[in-house]
Amino acid sequence: MQSITREIERKLKEIEEKENVTVIMAVESGSRAWGFASKDSDYDVRFLYVRSREDYLKLQPPRDVIEWQLDEVLDINGWDIRKALVLLYKSNPTLFEWCNSPIVYRTSRKFDDFRALALRYFSPKAALYHYWSTAYGVKKNFLQGETVRMKKYLYALRPLLACRWIIDKNLPPPILFDTLVKEELPEPLIREVDALLQKKKEGMETSMIARVPALQEYIESSLEEIRLAAGDSVSDSPVWDELDAYFLGLFE
Repeated sequence: MQSITREIERKLKEIEEKENVTVIMAVESGSRAWGFASKDSDYDVRFLYVRSREDYLKLQPPRDVIEWQLDEVLDINGWDIRKALVLLYKSNPTLFEWCNSPIVYRTSRKFDDFRALALRYFSPKAALYHYWSTAYGVKKNFLQGETVRMKKYLYALRPLLACRWIIDKNLPPPILFDTLVKEELPEPLIREVDALLQKKKEGMETSMIARVPALQEYIESSLEEIRLAAGDSVSDSPVWDELDAYFLGLFE
């Protein structure tokens, strides 16, 4: 782990030098952050960066994303802080996942301030629809046959449990799957899920297995319950003022 961490830090410095940006945070996203990576899972590194004041004043500003590397080991890309703030106004769930990632490669005071600001823009309604849509897509596309790809159960369950967390606590869900399982999954299903997790961690994530009736039923009933809950949830009207103040403060 130390060697890959050093390599990621080297890549971040390379990005800063070649793109003339400052990386204010970098975290792990995806299965490693969720806690159920397999032996051959790559490293999904996501970062936020700040450009110079002059770059933001150009009539043709640079792109607001940096896609740096994608291979069997590293998947590295990041967002401009201005893009991130615009998406935060819309309560983009991806940003909350990055803010809560348990694997942090780089942080800063500027990111600490961003994370504190983000909590004030969390919309349970937007998050519920996002996670519901993710789970529904997995169920529709991958969990219809008599045999299914094992890991797809995990990819359907995680967003559903995230929804239940939001409904129960009105807060952004934790990233670690184990935490969601312990807090939100009914006790009779935990053994089934633990068995799937163990197989995935052993590198059997592409294995096809027979449908698990108990999980199928839970997924289908949860989708309907959460759809109704999302429709009943209330969405606050956000304001731009604090986001503008944060952005301008980056250059003081």
